[in-house]
This record gives sequence, C-alpha cells and structure tokens, in this order.
Amino acid sequence: MWMVRAGRGGDRVDDFIQQGVAGFLEDKLPDVGAVKGKDELLTLYAEHYPKEKEGSRGAWASQLFRWVKEVKVGDPIVVGDPERRRYILGTVDSDYVVVDLNGSRLHARRVKWAHEVARDALSTETKDTLGAIQTIFKIRAEAAKDLQAHAQPLGATVPERVASTRKDAEQDQEELSEIGEETFQRASEFIEDQIDRLSPMQMQELVAGLLRAMGYRTSVAEAGPDRGVDVFASPDGLGLQDPRIFVEVKHRAAQTGAPQIRSFLGGRRKGDRCLYVSTGGFSRDALYEADRAEVALNLITLPKLRQLIVDFYDKLDSETRALVPLRRFYWPVTNVAR
Repeated sequence: MWMVRAGRGGDRVDDFIQQGVAGFLEDKLPDVGAVKGKDELLTLYAEHYPKEKEGSRGAWASQLFRWVKEVKVGDPIVVGDPERRRYILGTVDSDYVVVDLNGSRLHARRVKWAHEVARDALSTETKDTLGAIQTIFKIRAEAAKDLQAHAQPLGATVPERVASTRKDAEQDQEELSEIGEETFQRASEFIEDQIDRLSPMQMQELVAGLLRAMGYRTSVAEAGPDRGVDVFASPDGLGLQDPRIFVEVKHRAAQTGAPQIRSFLGGRRKGDRCLYVSTGGFSRDALYEADRAEVALNLITLPKLRQLIVDFYDKLDSETRALVPLRRFYWPVTNVAR
C-alpha cells in the first residue's frame, strides 16, 4: 500500500477524488514517463528548479521516480484528508499519465477511490506511520492492515465517535509516550549533528553566545595560535567584576585528556570560574583531574552543550541562533483523565 500526499496540507484531496487521480503537482516538469533512471530526473529538476537546494532536488527526484517506475496497476493507495480527519483508500488503475488538475500539472496515476477510514479508528502507531512527510512512501504491513480493517464505503455515513474505554485510552497514551520519547531522542541527536558540523571558530562563537544568553559579556580570542583561553566572560566584560569565566573550546573527535586539563588550569587563580568544552568528550583521567582541581571547573560535552543550547535558546541573540537554527514543536502530554 502506498501513501500519497494530496498537495500541501491535503488541500487537493477533493480534486483527487473527483477526478479519480493521485500524484505529484509539478508545473515546471515536462512529461517524465520516458525517463529510464533517476539521474535523468535529477537533470530535469536541476534544469527547471535551479534555485532549489541540491539535496531537496535529490529527494524529490527519488520520490517521483518511485511513483513513475515502482508503483504498479492494482496497488492499493491511500491519501489523507486532514480537514475531515479521514483517509481515502483506492486502487491504482493506470500507468503514469500527466493530467490537468484545475490548472495545475499533475504527474498522475488514475485511481479508483472506493473506501474511507476515520482517523479516530486507527491505532496510535498507525497514525504515526501515516504522518511521514514524504510525498509518497510505502506503508508498513501492520498499518495497512489497520486501515483495511476499518475501511467503509466512500461517502457512507460516518458513525458517531464512540468514547474510548479507559483501557484503550491507556494503551493509546502508552504508545504515544513511546513515540514521543523516540521523537525527542532523534531530535536531540540531530541537534548534536548540527552543532558538530560547526567550524572551531563557530563553536567558540556558539559558546560565547550561550554565555551572553546567561547574562554575561564575552570576548572571543582571535584565530591563531592557542593561547589557552578561547572565550572570556564576566558580568562587565572587563574582568573587574566576579565571576571571571575562562573557557577552552576543543572541537574535535578525539577525547580531551588530563594533560590538556592541567595545561588549561595553569595560571588560574582562586575565585576564577572555568569551563572546558570538548565535543569529543573527556577521558577518565581528565575527569579525575577536573574533580581534584583547586578552582571551579565544569566540563561540557556535546550532549550537555546541546541541552544548554535548548534550555537557553529563547534568550540567544540572532547571530548565535543562526549557527544552530531550531524550531520549537509541541507534543501531547500523555496522561489519562481520571
């Protein structure tokens, strides 16, 4: 079973149903039925969408190629209707064709739309599967069975929604919680990937921006020989007011060891505050060296830096946000009403 998007936000779903079609809205692309490989599609996308990113064009070409070459007549297909909280099921009824969809060019397949499924009837896991953002993708077997099990004739009167039992609600919330944990874990890993792509100088600017978000004034060492302090911060920016914060930033894959910690602490005096940021982490000896240090020292790993960036993101200045652009998103609280 294939899932196909009906335009942005499902706004073309009625057109799909009324005209008995499904497909990709690509006004700039010519008929691509004769293409023999993905490389030909990539060339066409580059020619007709030159301002788009290469990665975006590659993703579009991959999905359109599947639509043109992999989908077969007789394959089950589903399209979402977010406004009416339902999914429409049908069967692919033709090879690739180009049709006019109310003034837009649709790279299409003819489809016999026959059934619909209320979203509320589906399991949380199936809903999650159907939420993938690709224009076209294969639906997992379990999700396809769930859709087929709840299908009813298209246009049939939808029964009143029956309140779920406590047991069903608890099961849904448990599944939602598991999906949420996985989603947030993946988000954390991708944020760390974004941070890890920064250059050493950008990493120093990121750390300095984080300290500014915490209320300090900062200065960043100029590029050149390592002088032992990459970022300096204090309330007044001059070091005349405490705390005086000295920061070393090591942006590399290798762990930081005890010798680097000792070298960094050399020359620090009582009352100084020190941060050592190492995206490669710290060796056991380095952790021991930090524990026995006579001045306050906080070791910052990549995961800890990521968490600090997230915690203070709303207070970061625009220059710092531009280094790691993020967008806030919300997830339902998984509790069952008692």
